[in-house]
Amino acid sequence: MITPELIARINELAKKSRDTGLTDSELSEQTDLRRRYIDHMKTQVKAQLDCVKFVDHEDTCKCGCHSKH
Repeated sequence: MITPELIARINELAKKSRDTGLTDSELSEQTDLRRRYIDHMKTQVKAQLDCVKFVDHEDTCKCGCHSKH
């Protein structure tokens, strides 16, 4: 799960990277945290897309007006 603390640490490492650079261990940590964040986002997007229902445009409107909304 992505916590506010995890996001804060990602942002902290990104700022330090721009300002002074990262040590090898910090660079490794940043890579790991970014991967965890990206994997979490992919999971969330996939879950959202799995809930999408495709509707044939030829179907009638739920109100019965036969228009194509």
